[in-house]
Amino acid sequence: MGVIGTFTEEKLVIGVLISKRKLLGSLREILKGEFGPIDYESEVFLFDFSHYYDREMGTPIYRLFYSFKDLVDPSSLWRIKVTTNKIEERFVVDGGRKVNLDPGLMALSRFVLASTKESSHRIPLGGGIYGEITLMFERGRFRPVEWTYPDYRSDRYIGILGEIREIYRGQIN
Repeated sequence: MGVIGTFTEEKLVIGVLISKRKLLGSLREILKGEFGPIDYESEVFLFDFSHYYDREMGTPIYRLFYSFKDLVDPSSLWRIKVTTNKIEERFVVDGGRKVNLDPGLMALSRFVLASTKESSHRIPLGGGIYGEITLMFERGRFRPVEWTYPDYRSDRYIGILGEIREIYRGQIN
């Protein structure tokens, strides 16, 4: 029989899609208020992998990533996703979001995203939220899996997440 232990705390990473850059300051303050100090903020760059969000959010859409200094219990990912959905609601204009938040947790071996959508490769976490392994860390680099979104397969995203992983590695060593 295995011995039940505790989870190693993981690094919270939030991918942000935003169509109104002027909202970044207030969004950043809200995220800090909910999740604590930010220890990594990527550059803001154009999100051009898909037009899926154009109708709802407007164009252009920008992407950036934040990671947070305070490590979290990985079993809390579903609660974090519920919180980020409530934050998104604060940025709805005329029925459309202007901010889309994608929370994920980084372990040394993987990066997991939270989702509200059920699929065969997603595991129920709680509160109507699912988790999916989006990237696995092997041979010194994150690698996508079969279902990884195209943007998360890109060298830019993998590079950013690799930088955040180094911060996390320093925190737990």
